[in-house]
Amino acid sequence: MVRPPQSGPGGRLVAAIDRFVRWLARHWLAVFNTVVAIFVALPFMAPVFMYVGATGLGRLIYLVYSPTCHQLPERSYFLFGPKVVYSEAELEALGAMPAGLNLFQRELLRYPGNPQIGYKVAFCERDAAIYASILLAGLGFGLVRGRQGRPRKVRKLPLWGYALFLVPMAIDGFTQLFGWRESNWYLRTITGLLFGYASVWLAYPYVQEAMDDVLKTVPVR
Repeated sequence: MVRPPQSGPGGRLVAAIDRFVRWLARHWLAVFNTVVAIFVALPFMAPVFMYVGATGLGRLIYLVYSPTCHQLPERSYFLFGPKVVYSEAELEALGAMPAGLNLFQRELLRYPGNPQIGYKVAFCERDAAIYASILLAGLGFGLVRGRQGRPRKVRKLPLWGYALFLVPMAIDGFTQLFGWRESNWYLRTITGLLFGYASVWLAYPYVQEAMDDVLKTVPVR
């Protein structure tokens, strides 16, 4: 249904909203990918700021991202140190973390690192893999979809397929949560990559369909 043109301030406002909606419908993937890229990049800037002495900015990023991730140092990547990952025992042996802390106490500590061992990324290994995978899969979706004017239809991932992608992360996460075993950095990374990729494959084709419908229904102003 096409709305009749309107005059006056109200009409100009409606026309401006329609133009913005159409722009967003055409460029939603670029917007999504840009937002995800910023979200992924900032946690890696936290150790950079700490390393160059801008500790206020670094700690601000750690604080802002703390609601999204536990930021446990033994489950996070480190930059500017001799190693990229450390175990809990290694951190305790290096004097970087008090010994005998439980999981909740280690999470509350929010230990960022130091010049000797480096500084941790502001989210854990699994989260880093998830969001990096979402960004890479989003860029890949753009290549598979083709140009916006004549996009190719991307086949949707069925829910059962999505569930299969989630199984490795569920097993790895829950067995670690219940104390049956301890995961490691490469399992967290691999399972995070699978989850992020599957989430894009599941969701983005539906978003594309919705945006195509918007372009068909919202009038050109």
